[in-house]
Amino acid sequence: MKKALITGITGQDGSHLADLLLSKGYEVHGIIRRASTFNTSRIDHLYRDPHEDDARMLLHYGDLTDGSQIARVIRTLEPDEIYNLGAQSHVGVSFHQPEYTGDVDSLGVVRLLEAIRDAKIDVRFYQAGTSEMFGDSPPPQSETTPFRPRSPYAASKLYAHWMVANYREAYGIFAVNGILFNHEGERRGETFATRKITRGIAHILAGEQDRLYMGNLDAKRDWGYAADYVRAMWMMLQADEPDDYVIGTGESRSVREFCELAFGLVNLDWEPFVVVDPAYFRPTEVEALQADPAKARQKLGWKPETSFTELVELMVIHDLEEVGLDLDSARSTARERFPAEVRREA
Repeated sequence: MKKALITGITGQDGSHLADLLLSKGYEVHGIIRRASTFNTSRIDHLYRDPHEDDARMLLHYGDLTDGSQIARVIRTLEPDEIYNLGAQSHVGVSFHQPEYTGDVDSLGVVRLLEAIRDAKIDVRFYQAGTSEMFGDSPPPQSETTPFRPRSPYAASKLYAHWMVANYREAYGIFAVNGILFNHEGERRGETFATRKITRGIAHILAGEQDRLYMGNLDAKRDWGYAADYVRAMWMMLQADEPDDYVIGTGESRSVREFCELAFGLVNLDWEPFVVVDPAYFRPTEVEALQADPAKARQKLGWKPETSFTELVELMVIHDLEEVGLDLDSARSTARERFPAEVRREA
């Protein structure tokens, strides 16, 4: 039985990756931060009492800012694969917390790599990079596109990217960078733009809010489904040689288009409900990201299985269910509650 260690296991990607690895027969270990409130909702469906014989997912307290504990866990477990998905992952927050973002997203990776080097174990390491590292380099962006980060988050991730490459070359560690473009889904954090939109629709229909406040509607992103992308992470660590890969759909759409499609699913025009709030604009914006995933397709055989339309629909349906609605009842509610001028009948 292969053994994997996941940092950030309680996040969107970590929970999807745990699902995938358990389905492949792995023993999965996750590092979680201690909190006074429960923060494991995304993996609760996977949890088994560790005293039970069939428990194959085990959790350990730790933090990427605590190198000694990280090293202790790695020495004790001697995992076959390590997936570093833990991060301060919100671009907007990184402008407010640049020092903390660097400590976790940059130095946290060095702590992991040093722990691997000191433990002298045969392990394969995955680092979660980001398309934000490309910044304002023109799309489409591939592995050879120059990096031009436009936020503390992106700059921190870029430092980690080059440290992974350095440890791979200097010490022979099987270490890869996955440069993932935006990937979303029903487990996406509620402060991220896509989930903010789909949750907002549900709460508007439930009568719990009237407006949705957003930032730059013209920003374009390459959006895919997170469950597809964690499959690419796993495939990178099964390859014969370590390498870096861009992962994305190859298609780009604006936040405005996301709003239009999401609201359209419940037969509403998005414009009367969405208000642009300058407070959500960032000091430096990234206007357009679009992946060129040809290398991953050719070398790994990876391709996304979920279309943009399917992604938006599954997110809207999930958040409607959270407020006790389905698509049919949501459309009926829209028809009953809102005047014809804000409706868009299918």
